[in-house]
Amino acid sequence: MKRLMYVLLFVLLTGVAYAQQAKYVFYFIGDGMGVNQVNGTEMYLAEQEGRIGVKPLLFTTFPVASFATTFSATNSVTDSSAAGTALSTGAKTYNGAIGMDDNKKALQTVAEKAKKAGKRVGVTTSVSVDHATPAAFYAHQPNRNMYYEIALDLPKANFDFYAGSGFLKPTTTFEKKEAPSIFPIIEEAGYTIARGLDEYNAKAADAQKMVLIQKEGADPSCLPYAIDHKDGDLTLTEITESAISFLTKGNNKGFFLMVEGGKIDWACHGNDPATAFEEVVDMDNAVKVAYEFYKKHPKETLIVITADHETGGLGLGTSKYELYLKSLVNQKQSQELLSVAITDLRKEKGNKVSWEEVKALLADRMGFWKTLPLTWEQEKMLRDEYEDSFVKNHVVFEESLYAKTEPLAAVARKVMSQIAMVGWTSPNHTAGYVPVFAIGAGSKLFEGKMDNTEIPKRIAKAAGYK
Repeated sequence: MKRLMYVLLFVLLTGVAYAQQAKYVFYFIGDGMGVNQVNGTEMYLAEQEGRIGVKPLLFTTFPVASFATTFSATNSVTDSSAAGTALSTGAKTYNGAIGMDDNKKALQTVAEKAKKAGKRVGVTTSVSVDHATPAAFYAHQPNRNMYYEIALDLPKANFDFYAGSGFLKPTTTFEKKEAPSIFPIIEEAGYTIARGLDEYNAKAADAQKMVLIQKEGADPSCLPYAIDHKDGDLTLTEITESAISFLTKGNNKGFFLMVEGGKIDWACHGNDPATAFEEVVDMDNAVKVAYEFYKKHPKETLIVITADHETGGLGLGTSKYELYLKSLVNQKQSQELLSVAITDLRKEKGNKVSWEEVKALLADRMGFWKTLPLTWEQEKMLRDEYEDSFVKNHVVFEESLYAKTEPLAAVARKVMSQIAMVGWTSPNHTAGYVPVFAIGAGSKLFEGKMDNTEIPKRIAKAAGYK
């Protein structure tokens, strides 16, 4: 009787009933996804339907919509590791730190709090498992480039499910010394490693803890861009489905799952609008999986969507009061694969490639001339680069953080942005606001402008983590 009175008093004083506590937490992070990446995607989808306006993504329909600041402890413009640490621990740190404060002291993450509270925990991404954002939830290292050392922290965290494209430095330390492969070390810690969805489906039932990565031979750094997806490629949606399946297997205590849409950032580093918008759609598809789970457990599930920072300084509109986002549907592949196609053409022809052959390739992959008329200036930009790199053999690849691009592919991407009237201020991060969306148990905690450090604190509050 006395306990019941205390419970009722607690409810009256706090306005929070136990039934409202989030038993299941989904934490989606769109790497590089600023406000304009979201707004631009919705307008891009609407223009494909032949109308001006927005076609809402699922997560933008959530009842709570706000925004957050992203500065790090050392600069107004954050990097992904400092931002990831802020989103995982609720503390500011220096650019480059993983799960550590600016004195290089380990910080407790919201995922570690969830594990301590008896929840099953998953950390997933569309890039490598040892990349900055996922690493910030399970690792504690002074430098984000310590990929081998970060991977060694994975079994120490003892989380239940990890997934991503692979591992960047599985046998090489930060000091560039050869070291024992991380894979046997992870397996010896009780993890089952599944390479691809077929292996996951075959092994999941008997596995106690799981690491899901791509099939042998796939690029360990990332999943393919959504715009480049082929049958059989692992997707963020499949990873999310697998995570939910694994974390709910024989478990009634609930879970915490972080899902990163990591390649929005990569596309924006390359100033590639069509690829970036398709990556936002791709993350929204993963959110749909979480939302289906939420509909079955609406009083116990919290879904939070945010971003670590904005990338590219994306502007929607350039010199005119116009946008032509529908033009982007003519782009058939990412700038990265267009670059590969140009390199392949160069090799195939022994660098003796005619302007007509280049035009045919760009017409097929980007829609130039065929469905998208070019101005004289735009065609001159392409022709000048053709003359420089194919006729004069002066080939200088453009470098962004995650790609080296054929110069002609880089110019083609600039022309496409011009046609769509999309502007970019940077090939890197900016200090722009990022969006915050939430639905479910405790979602009202995310109302109003906030700093990114508040998000994990509010998740912990909603879920009752200590």
